[in-house]
Amino acid sequence: MAGRRDRSQQLRGSRIAIAILVGIIIGCVCAVLFPNGFFNSSSSLTVNERAQVGSSSCESPARVKMLKADFASMLEKNAELKKQVRELTEKLRLAEQGSDNARKQVLAFGTQIKAGPFGTVKSLRTNPTILPDESVNPRLAKILEEIAVDKEVIVALANANVKAMLEVQIASVKRLSITNYLVVALDDYIVNFCKTNDVAYYKRDPDKDVDVVGKTGGNHAVSGLKFRVLREFLQLGYGVLLSDVDIVFLQNPFRHLYRDSDVESMSDGHNNMTAYGFNDVSDEPAMGWARYAHTMRIWVFNSGFFYLRPTVPSIELLDRVADRLSKAKLWDQAVFNEELFYPSHPDYTGLHASKRVMDMYEFMNSKVLFKTVRKNQELKKKVKPVIVHVNYHPDKLNRMRAVVEFYVNGKEDALDSFPDGSE
Repeated sequence: MAGRRDRSQQLRGSRIAIAILVGIIIGCVCAVLFPNGFFNSSSSLTVNERAQVGSSSCESPARVKMLKADFASMLEKNAELKKQVRELTEKLRLAEQGSDNARKQVLAFGTQIKAGPFGTVKSLRTNPTILPDESVNPRLAKILEEIAVDKEVIVALANANVKAMLEVQIASVKRLSITNYLVVALDDYIVNFCKTNDVAYYKRDPDKDVDVVGKTGGNHAVSGLKFRVLREFLQLGYGVLLSDVDIVFLQNPFRHLYRDSDVESMSDGHNNMTAYGFNDVSDEPAMGWARYAHTMRIWVFNSGFFYLRPTVPSIELLDRVADRLSKAKLWDQAVFNEELFYPSHPDYTGLHASKRVMDMYEFMNSKVLFKTVRKNQELKKKVKPVIVHVNYHPDKLNRMRAVVEFYVNGKEDALDSFPDGSE
């Protein structure tokens, strides 16, 4: 009640201020157009006197021209004043809106606190989870209730085109006895495949926009659908670990998550600098003394393997990416990272989501494996990834099988025959 009363008082004060400003403007206009007032002696002129005045004014075209110029000038000033009123009104509205939003956020996160001594202050990194809403999708809610562990689940999207890779992934999941694994079947072929192999699956209700891509799309096209599909999982209150099908599981990933951020994602980076960020100095000799400019760089988060906590920023991320992908032919990973990293600036409000990059040796991309790890005897022996994502190479299936042979079956030369890159 107090907040509502404060807001109504703010609005009432704003309206009064606007009314006063408009009254001042009208007064200025009237003062110029009617310098002698509305009710002066000129109003009592007789018809003959008025005719004489009209006759005399007709006889001085310079006077008429001057009056017209004054009138045009006043119209211009009046338009400018109206524009200023509109701008001030809009700024006032936005200021009130922003102030109210800030107040609501403070109330949501708790009471205000005092800052502690130097070096002891830590900002809030973990946003509160949303209130689950089972009415969003009762059928999916029932499935998740049965298979989820600690309200978390691995989700993989698949159609018939990726069936062979899905088989390798499912075998790796079963080998680790991971039970909270769910396939979102995008066609009937995958539904039957999951039934035959005793794999938990979920087939969405008919959706024209999703079904067309889901039934015929390749790996990249299917990957872009996840941002629409995952929303309901978060609304139901579940943490989701999204996995593309070109991934082999070698350890249970849930034992290696921090869960301190809205988004926790593996990286496309291949060393400490590219995976975790570095200061990149740009050199422009023509600038002389100011030739060096410092820039911050990081290689992108991989949109094929990430963990989302069920928070408002996570859902907003999905909405933003899905909206942009629906309006233009864009690569989902590029849009995913743009929404995560672009800061707020004029005419754009950035996403306020906390994020963490996963350990690049635990959640390993195929560039790290084939360019670095397999050539380093120490890393080859000591590093045991949680997952390997064959994202850098088009011969995905063969490399996935080789990963299994090397890390699971102990075949030491299983990775040797492959080139660093693609042929």
